[in-house]
Amino acid sequence: MNNAQLGVAAQKAQPVNQIPASAEEFKVASRPVVSYSGTQQNELLAALPRLDLETLFEHLELVPLPFGKELFEFGSKLEYVYFPTTAIVSLLYVMEDGATTEIAVVGHEGAVGVSLFMGERATCSAVVQSAGYGYRLKTQYLRDAFNKGGALPQLLMRYTNALFAQMAQNAVGGRHSSIEQKLCRWLLDRLDRSASNELKVTQELISIMLGVRRESITAAAGKLQDEGLIQYRRGNITVLNRQGLEDYAGECYKVAKSEYDRLLMDVARA
Repeated sequence: MNNAQLGVAAQKAQPVNQIPASAEEFKVASRPVVSYSGTQQNELLAALPRLDLETLFEHLELVPLPFGKELFEFGSKLEYVYFPTTAIVSLLYVMEDGATTEIAVVGHEGAVGVSLFMGERATCSAVVQSAGYGYRLKTQYLRDAFNKGGALPQLLMRYTNALFAQMAQNAVGGRHSSIEQKLCRWLLDRLDRSASNELKVTQELISIMLGVRRESITAAAGKLQDEGLIQYRRGNITVLNRQGLEDYAGECYKVAKSEYDRLLMDVARA
């Protein structure tokens, strides 16, 4: 594990020959130290003034986010807010019959599970789709920091607007876009939050996220590969021509992307 990349400065050291008095003390003692440089990997945390950010250090915790981990499910109490650094999280709406549709995706630009009211319940499910790391914070500490004012409330409200913009465009695109356009947008959303142009994902997962038949995804991926935009191997998609994907996705991606970028620029300037 690369400590510099993941924002882990060191392990908290115990004095020589001193044993933690309790399991809780041992847990705290072994927790990775939260560093300023590490938190800068999440754009929302990076936008906070340094003094405001450092007041959260005592409560922030760097955690692994393995593929498939459910951070919360629909209707559950929101106990933590997560700030991904290298992980990508899908926000999902699950029907009573088990059918699933992705309504938004969150990576290093944002947060998952923001809860500003006591007893607030999740309106969707959140599942890690690309393994990595992130910082988590108990929602009570987030509410305490929010109520103190400063930059955090404005940042969270602006980010929430950006997330709503993504959800709205996904809803429009889901109704009016072709399968190929939906697939291009889906790939670009991941590319925007990934460190490389290679995505580890199966066609079955994509079909579940987009709420379409797997055969439709197979045909669409084959068409994009024939046109030289992607290369698909079992469980792996490499984007060969990003601009071509953007042109293919058209309004399905560009409108949401431009609005999202504008709102996130507001966050960065706050």
